Amino acid sequence: MKVDRPDTLDENEARWRTAGDRIQTLLDSCAASGPAARERATELVREVVGLYGAGLQRIMECLAEAGDPAAAERLATDDLVASLLLVHGLHPHDVRRRVSDALDRVRPYLGSHGGDVDLLEVTEEPEGVGVHLAFKGSCKSCPSSAVTLELAVEDAVRAAAPEVSSIQVVTADPATPGVIPAESLLARVHSNGSSGWHPAPELAELTPGEVAGYRFDATTVLACRVGDQTFAYRDHCPVCDATLAGAKLHGAQLRCPRCGTDFDAVHAGAGANGAHLDPLPLLDRDGVLSVALPAHEPAHVMGAPA
Repeated sequence: MKVDRPDTLDENEARWRTAGDRIQTLLDSCAASGPAARERATELVREVVGLYGAGLQRIMECLAEAGDPAAAERLATDDLVASLLLVHGLHPHDVRRRVSDALDRVRPYLGSHGGDVDLLEVTEEPEGVGVHLAFKGSCKSCPSSAVTLELAVEDAVRAAAPEVSSIQVVTADPATPGVIPAESLLARVHSNGSSGWHPAPELAELTPGEVAGYRFDATTVLACRVGDQTFAYRDHCPVCDATLAGAKLHGAQLRCPRCGTDFDAVHAGAGANGAHLDPLPLLDRDGVLSVALPAHEPAHVMGAPA
């Protein structure tokens, strides 16, 4: 999961991945000097972005003229460069290809929750681009798992194709046919107070078979590593209503140290008699392992052994 690179390169990439937030902060600070100062700062950013956009366009044109599709593909699949190409409308892959590739990247994670997703079609609609998906075989006994799937898929689609204005999900379960607007599905995510993704690189340092707790201000997250996959859950046993601190992995089973209940760490924390751990979305985003937390649970990370 982790690629060995020089430390300076890692630091530079981390810096530029957060450049947008820093630019917005600087623009906001300019507003304190009045609307004229903010307008000048905004115009400066606009000119700089336009200049680099023109440069990127020239690069892509040169690659096309040189007949070097491999180089263009490398740029298109580099997270940082791809994000800039998307901003300027220069990405060489169409929407369908980008959405399909994004779903392929999260499909192993969906499988760990007993689910999958198919891309049915991409449509041009009056309000913009529409994407139609079909969820299959999700862990229907666990609402938290369904929310995890929805949040992961929506995040992947939005990141790969920001021009997508609507996502519609067709359930593959014949007992519940019909088209469900993404807003209805994601209402459960928002009702749970999800505030989005927060970097959690510490979780990527776990070794196979290791279990550890991480404090995110108001929330303790229990993370474990099974093979080459990392999973995150709220620190709460639904059987004995106690903390999972001290839990150990027995193969893929995460055992509560107090009541001895085993939970399947790989498959969304499923336990006996319908008991279920509460999974937290944990995905690699722009090369950084990140976790989604509710809005009322800030993401100031302090590592702590479980």
